[in-house]
Amino acid sequence: MVQPVHDVVGLGSAIVDIIARCDDGFIEAQGLTKGTMRLIDAEEATRLYAEMGPAIEVSGGTVPNSCVGVASFGGKAGFMGKTAKDPFGEIFAHDLRAAGVTFNTPPTQGSAPTARCLILVTPDGERTMNTFLGAAAELSSNELDPALIGDASHLYLEGYSFDGPQAKAAFYEAATIAREAGTIVSLTLSDPFCVERHREAFLDFIRGSVDLLFANQSEVLSLYQTDDLTAACARLRTDCALAAVTCSEKGSVIVTPGDLIEIPAEPVARVLDTTGAGDLYAAGFLFGRARGLDLRVCGRLASIAAAEVISHIGPRPETSLAALARAQGLI
Repeated sequence: MVQPVHDVVGLGSAIVDIIARCDDGFIEAQGLTKGTMRLIDAEEATRLYAEMGPAIEVSGGTVPNSCVGVASFGGKAGFMGKTAKDPFGEIFAHDLRAAGVTFNTPPTQGSAPTARCLILVTPDGERTMNTFLGAAAELSSNELDPALIGDASHLYLEGYSFDGPQAKAAFYEAATIAREAGTIVSLTLSDPFCVERHREAFLDFIRGSVDLLFANQSEVLSLYQTDDLTAACARLRTDCALAAVTCSEKGSVIVTPGDLIEIPAEPVARVLDTTGAGDLYAAGFLFGRARGLDLRVCGRLASIAAAEVISHIGPRPETSLAALARAQGLI
Protein backbone atom coordinates (compact mmCIF):
# COMPACT_ATOMS: atom_id res chain seq x y z
CA MET A 1 0.00 0.00 0.00
CA VAL A 2 1.34 3.42 -1.00
CA GLN A 3 1.75 5.81 1.96
CA PRO A 4 -0.23 9.07 1.45
CA VAL A 5 1.95 12.13 0.86
CA HIS A 6 -0.27 14.40 2.99
CA ASP A 7 -1.31 13.63 6.56
CA VAL A 8 -4.28 15.99 6.32
CA VAL A 9 -5.99 17.86 3.48
CA GLY A 10 -8.66 20.37 4.45
CA LEU A 11 -11.59 22.00 2.68
CA GLY A 12 -13.14 25.11 4.15
CA SER A 13 -13.22 28.88 4.45
CA ALA A 14 -10.14 30.79 3.33
CA ILE A 15 -10.15 33.78 5.70
CA VAL A 16 -7.56 36.40 6.60
CA ASP A 17 -7.54 36.88 10.38
CA ILE A 18 -6.98 40.48 11.48
CA ILE A 19 -6.26 40.36 15.20
CA ALA A 20 -6.01 43.41 17.47
CA ARG A 21 -6.01 44.00 21.21
CA CYS A 22 -8.64 46.29 22.68
CA ASP A 23 -10.30 47.08 26.00
CA ASP A 24 -13.86 46.36 27.03
CA GLY A 25 -14.76 49.98 26.35
CA PHE A 26 -14.02 49.59 22.65
CA ILE A 27 -16.27 46.52 22.48
CA GLU A 28 -19.08 48.47 24.14
CA ALA A 29 -18.57 51.55 21.97
CA GLN A 30 -18.88 49.40 18.84
CA GLY A 31 -22.12 47.85 20.11
CA LEU A 32 -20.61 44.37 20.09
CA THR A 33 -21.36 41.41 22.35
CA LYS A 34 -18.12 40.28 23.92
CA GLY A 35 -17.00 36.72 23.19
CA THR A 36 -19.33 36.14 20.25
CA MET A 37 -19.01 35.86 16.48
CA ARG A 38 -21.17 37.82 14.06
CA LEU A 39 -21.34 38.06 10.28
CA ILE A 40 -20.79 41.49 8.75
CA ASP A 41 -20.91 42.96 5.24
CA ALA A 42 -18.06 44.53 3.26
CA GLU A 43 -18.93 48.07 4.35
CA GLU A 44 -18.89 47.16 8.06
CA ALA A 45 -15.63 45.25 7.60
CA THR A 46 -14.00 48.33 6.07
CA ARG A 47 -15.31 50.65 8.82
CA LEU A 48 -14.28 48.42 11.72
CA TYR A 49 -10.87 47.75 10.16
CA ALA A 50 -10.24 51.51 10.07
CA GLU A 51 -11.13 51.92 13.74
CA MET A 52 -9.17 48.94 15.10
CA GLY A 53 -5.75 49.39 16.61
CA PRO A 54 -2.51 47.84 15.29
CA ALA A 55 -3.22 44.32 14.10
CA ILE A 56 -1.67 41.01 13.11
CA GLU A 57 -2.81 39.83 9.66
CA VAL A 58 -2.44 36.12 8.93
CA SER A 59 -4.16 33.46 6.88
CA GLY A 60 -6.92 32.09 9.05
CA GLY A 61 -10.11 30.13 9.16
CA THR A 62 -10.82 26.93 11.06
CA VAL A 63 -9.32 24.46 8.62
CA PRO A 64 -6.29 26.54 7.57
CA ASN A 65 -5.39 27.03 11.25
CA SER A 66 -5.54 23.26 11.78
CA CYS A 67 -3.41 22.65 8.68
CA VAL A 68 -0.72 25.01 9.98
CA GLY A 69 -0.81 23.12 13.28
CA VAL A 70 -0.25 19.82 11.49
CA ALA A 71 2.74 21.36 9.70
CA SER A 72 4.14 22.59 13.03
CA PHE A 73 4.09 18.99 14.29
CA GLY A 74 6.24 18.05 11.30
CA GLY A 75 3.33 16.72 9.28
CA LYS A 76 2.32 17.45 5.71
CA ALA A 77 -0.95 19.34 5.23
CA GLY A 78 -2.83 20.75 2.25
CA PHE A 79 -5.79 23.09 1.92
CA MET A 80 -8.53 23.80 -0.63
CA GLY A 81 -10.50 27.07 -0.36
CA LYS A 82 -11.71 30.07 -2.33
CA THR A 83 -9.95 33.45 -2.40
CA ALA A 84 -10.28 36.44 -4.71
CA LYS A 85 -7.55 38.06 -6.78
CA ASP A 86 -6.98 40.91 -4.33
CA PRO A 87 -4.45 41.97 -1.65
CA PHE A 88 -6.08 39.90 1.11
CA GLY A 89 -6.07 36.87 -1.21
CA GLU A 90 -2.34 37.35 -1.71
CA ILE A 91 -1.80 37.62 2.06
CA PHE A 92 -3.74 34.41 2.62
CA ALA A 93 -1.88 32.38 -0.01
CA HIS A 94 1.60 33.60 0.89
CA ASP A 95 1.13 33.15 4.63
CA LEU A 96 -0.32 29.65 4.33
CA ARG A 97 2.41 28.44 2.00
CA ALA A 98 5.09 30.06 4.16
CA ALA A 99 3.77 27.99 7.07
CA GLY A 100 4.44 24.82 5.07
CA VAL A 101 0.90 24.06 3.85
CA THR A 102 0.18 23.02 0.26
CA PHE A 103 -2.25 25.53 -1.28
CA ASN A 104 -2.77 25.32 -5.03
CA THR A 105 -6.31 26.69 -5.43
CA PRO A 106 -6.04 29.64 -7.89
CA PRO A 107 -7.71 32.95 -6.89
CA THR A 108 -10.89 33.86 -8.70
CA GLN A 109 -11.72 37.07 -10.56
CA GLY A 110 -15.16 38.64 -10.57
CA SER A 111 -16.13 37.08 -7.24
CA ALA A 112 -16.67 38.70 -3.85
CA PRO A 113 -13.50 39.93 -2.08
CA THR A 114 -11.40 37.54 -0.01
CA ALA A 115 -12.97 36.78 3.35
CA ARG A 116 -11.63 38.32 6.54
CA CYS A 117 -12.31 38.02 10.25
CA LEU A 118 -11.69 41.03 12.45
CA ILE A 119 -10.84 39.63 15.88
CA LEU A 120 -10.84 41.88 18.93
CA VAL A 121 -9.01 40.42 21.94
CA THR A 122 -9.73 41.90 25.39
CA PRO A 123 -7.28 41.69 28.33
CA ASP A 124 -9.01 38.56 29.70
CA GLY A 125 -8.22 36.65 26.48
CA GLU A 126 -11.80 36.64 25.17
CA ARG A 127 -12.17 37.05 21.42
CA THR A 128 -14.98 38.96 19.73
CA MET A 129 -15.11 38.04 16.05
CA ASN A 130 -16.57 40.00 13.15
CA THR A 131 -16.54 37.94 9.97
CA PHE A 132 -17.01 39.07 6.39
CA LEU A 133 -17.37 35.82 4.45
CA GLY A 134 -16.82 37.29 0.99
CA ALA A 135 -15.45 34.75 -1.48
CA ALA A 136 -15.45 32.01 1.18
CA ALA A 137 -19.26 31.99 1.05
CA GLU A 138 -19.01 31.02 -2.63
CA LEU A 139 -17.00 27.85 -1.96
CA SER A 140 -18.10 25.13 -4.37
CA SER A 141 -16.99 21.93 -6.06
CA ASN A 142 -14.79 24.09 -8.30
CA GLU A 143 -12.30 24.31 -5.42
CA LEU A 144 -12.00 20.53 -5.03
CA ASP A 145 -8.75 18.82 -6.00
CA PRO A 146 -9.52 15.08 -6.23
CA ALA A 147 -5.85 14.17 -6.56
CA LEU A 148 -4.98 16.08 -3.38
CA ILE A 149 -7.85 14.42 -1.47
CA GLY A 150 -6.76 11.00 -2.66
CA ASP A 151 -3.20 11.79 -1.64
CA ALA A 152 -4.13 12.31 2.02
CA SER A 153 -4.58 10.14 5.09
CA HIS A 154 -7.39 12.39 6.40
CA LEU A 155 -9.81 14.86 4.82
CA TYR A 156 -10.86 17.62 7.24
CA LEU A 157 -14.08 19.64 6.83
CA GLU A 158 -15.62 22.51 8.80
CA GLY A 159 -19.24 22.94 9.84
CA TYR A 160 -19.27 26.68 9.12
CA SER A 161 -19.36 25.96 5.40
CA PHE A 162 -22.72 24.22 5.69
CA ASP A 163 -24.26 27.69 5.50
CA GLY A 164 -23.68 27.70 1.74
CA PRO A 165 -25.64 25.22 -0.39
CA GLN A 166 -22.82 25.01 -2.93
CA ALA A 167 -20.29 24.36 -0.18
CA LYS A 168 -22.49 21.69 1.39
CA ALA A 169 -22.73 19.95 -1.97
CA ALA A 170 -18.93 20.20 -2.28
CA PHE A 171 -18.57 18.52 1.12
CA TYR A 172 -20.65 15.54 0.03
CA GLU A 173 -18.65 15.31 -3.19
CA ALA A 174 -15.34 15.58 -1.31
CA ALA A 175 -16.44 12.86 1.12
CA THR A 176 -17.34 10.59 -1.79
CA ILE A 177 -13.94 11.17 -3.40
CA ALA A 178 -12.26 10.49 -0.07
CA ARG A 179 -14.11 7.24 0.55
CA GLU A 180 -13.30 5.96 -2.93
CA ALA A 181 -9.62 6.77 -2.30
CA GLY A 182 -9.51 5.28 1.19
CA THR A 183 -9.06 8.71 2.81
CA ILE A 184 -10.58 9.12 6.30
CA VAL A 185 -13.27 11.83 6.53
CA SER A 186 -13.28 14.14 9.56
CA LEU A 187 -15.56 17.05 10.45
CA THR A 188 -15.62 19.80 13.06
CA LEU A 189 -19.01 21.17 14.11
CA SER A 190 -17.46 24.68 14.39
CA ASP A 191 -20.02 26.53 16.54
CA PRO A 192 -23.17 25.78 18.62
CA PHE A 193 -25.18 28.29 16.59
CA CYS A 194 -24.00 26.54 13.44
CA VAL A 195 -25.30 23.28 14.91
CA GLU A 196 -28.69 24.89 15.63
CA ARG A 197 -28.96 25.99 12.00
CA HIS A 198 -27.97 22.64 10.51
CA ARG A 199 -28.70 20.00 13.15
CA GLU A 200 -30.48 17.50 10.89
CA ALA A 201 -28.09 18.06 8.00
CA PHE A 202 -25.14 17.51 10.32
CA LEU A 203 -26.61 14.30 11.71
CA ASP A 204 -27.27 13.02 8.21
CA PHE A 205 -23.73 13.85 7.09
CA ILE A 206 -22.14 12.42 10.25
CA ARG A 207 -24.04 9.14 10.02
CA GLY A 208 -23.39 8.66 6.33
CA SER A 209 -19.99 10.19 5.63
CA VAL A 210 -17.93 11.03 8.74
CA ASP A 211 -15.32 8.75 10.35
CA LEU A 212 -13.98 11.24 12.91
CA LEU A 213 -15.93 14.08 14.53
CA PHE A 214 -14.60 17.08 16.49
CA ALA A 215 -16.87 19.14 18.74
CA ASN A 216 -16.74 21.12 21.94
CA GLN A 217 -19.12 20.39 24.81
CA SER A 218 -21.62 23.09 23.83
CA GLU A 219 -21.75 21.88 20.23
CA VAL A 220 -22.34 18.22 21.04
CA LEU A 221 -25.03 19.11 23.61
CA SER A 222 -26.74 21.24 20.97
CA LEU A 223 -26.43 18.47 18.39
CA TYR A 224 -28.38 16.05 20.58
CA GLN A 225 -30.54 18.68 22.32
CA THR A 226 -29.57 17.64 25.83
CA ASP A 227 -27.75 19.14 28.81
CA ASP A 228 -26.22 15.77 29.75
CA LEU A 229 -22.77 15.21 28.23
CA THR A 230 -22.79 11.51 29.13
CA ALA A 231 -26.06 11.06 27.23
CA ALA A 232 -24.71 13.02 24.26
CA CYS A 233 -21.59 10.84 24.14
CA ALA A 234 -23.76 7.73 24.21
CA ARG A 235 -25.57 9.03 21.13
CA LEU A 236 -22.25 9.85 19.47
CA ARG A 237 -21.17 6.24 19.89
CA THR A 238 -23.97 5.08 17.63
CA ASP A 239 -23.56 7.84 15.03
CA CYS A 240 -19.79 8.00 14.51
CA ALA A 241 -16.88 5.58 14.80
CA LEU A 242 -14.67 8.09 16.61
CA ALA A 243 -15.18 11.53 18.18
CA ALA A 244 -13.17 13.99 20.26
CA VAL A 245 -15.14 16.35 22.53
CA THR A 246 -13.32 19.27 24.14
CA CYS A 247 -14.41 20.62 27.53
CA SER A 248 -12.22 23.74 27.96
CA GLU A 249 -10.12 23.62 31.14
CA LYS A 250 -11.55 20.19 32.01
CA GLY A 251 -9.72 18.62 29.07
CA SER A 252 -11.39 16.43 26.49
CA VAL A 253 -13.12 13.11 26.00
CA ILE A 254 -12.40 10.69 23.18
CA VAL A 255 -15.51 8.71 22.31
CA THR A 256 -15.23 5.27 20.72
CA PRO A 257 -17.91 2.57 20.31
CA GLY A 258 -16.60 0.80 23.40
CA ASP A 259 -14.86 3.38 25.55
CA LEU A 260 -14.67 6.96 26.83
CA ILE A 261 -11.07 8.13 27.15
CA GLU A 262 -10.54 11.22 29.31
CA ILE A 263 -7.63 13.48 28.38
CA PRO A 264 -6.55 16.16 30.88
CA ALA A 265 -5.97 19.72 29.71
CA GLU A 266 -2.35 20.78 29.38
CA PRO A 267 -1.44 23.37 32.07
CA VAL A 268 -1.26 26.98 30.89
CA ALA A 269 0.33 29.70 33.02
CA ARG A 270 -1.90 32.42 31.59
CA VAL A 271 -4.60 32.40 28.91
CA LEU A 272 -4.03 35.35 26.59
CA ASP A 273 -6.21 34.52 23.58
CA THR A 274 -8.52 31.55 22.99
CA THR A 275 -8.52 32.11 19.21
CA GLY A 276 -7.69 28.85 17.46
CA ALA A 277 -7.82 26.57 20.51
CA GLY A 278 -10.23 24.10 18.91
CA ASP A 279 -8.44 24.34 15.57
CA LEU A 280 -5.09 23.42 17.10
CA TYR A 281 -6.65 20.65 19.20
CA ALA A 282 -7.88 19.10 15.95
CA ALA A 283 -4.42 19.56 14.42
CA GLY A 284 -2.74 17.53 17.14
CA PHE A 285 -5.34 14.79 17.06
CA LEU A 286 -5.34 14.53 13.25
CA PHE A 287 -1.56 14.44 13.12
CA GLY A 288 -1.48 11.64 15.67
CA ARG A 289 -4.15 9.62 13.89
CA ALA A 290 -2.46 10.07 10.51
CA ARG A 291 0.76 8.72 12.02
CA GLY A 292 -1.05 5.74 13.57
CA LEU A 293 -0.49 6.76 17.20
CA ASP A 294 -2.50 5.52 20.20
CA LEU A 295 -5.70 7.47 20.93
CA ARG A 296 -4.40 8.67 24.29
CA VAL A 297 -1.27 9.98 22.61
CA CYS A 298 -3.42 11.69 19.97
CA GLY A 299 -5.37 13.37 22.77
CA ARG A 300 -2.17 14.49 24.50
CA LEU A 301 -0.82 15.96 21.26
CA ALA A 302 -4.12 17.78 20.79
CA SER A 303 -4.00 19.21 24.33
CA ILE A 304 -0.40 20.36 23.90
CA ALA A 305 -1.29 22.21 20.70
CA ALA A 306 -4.37 23.86 22.21
CA ALA A 307 -2.42 24.95 25.30
CA GLU A 308 0.36 26.47 23.20
CA VAL A 309 -1.98 28.58 21.08
CA ILE A 310 -4.00 30.05 23.97
CA SER A 311 -0.82 31.19 25.74
CA HIS A 312 -0.24 34.02 23.23
CA ILE A 313 -2.09 36.30 20.82
CA GLY A 314 -3.04 34.74 17.47
CA PRO A 315 -4.36 31.42 16.14
CA ARG A 316 -1.01 29.93 15.10
CA PRO A 317 1.66 28.19 17.19
CA GLU A 318 4.69 30.35 18.03
CA THR A 319 6.66 27.41 19.40
CA SER A 320 7.34 24.29 17.35
CA LEU A 321 4.66 21.77 18.28
CA ALA A 322 7.00 19.00 17.21
CA ALA A 323 9.55 20.21 19.78
CA LEU A 324 6.91 20.35 22.52
CA ALA A 325 5.73 16.83 21.68
CA ARG A 326 9.26 15.45 21.59
CA ALA A 327 9.99 17.04 24.96
CA GLN A 328 7.22 14.90 26.42
CA GLY A 329 8.30 11.78 24.54
CA LEU A 330 5.13 11.61 22.43
CA ILE A 331 6.72 11.55 18.96
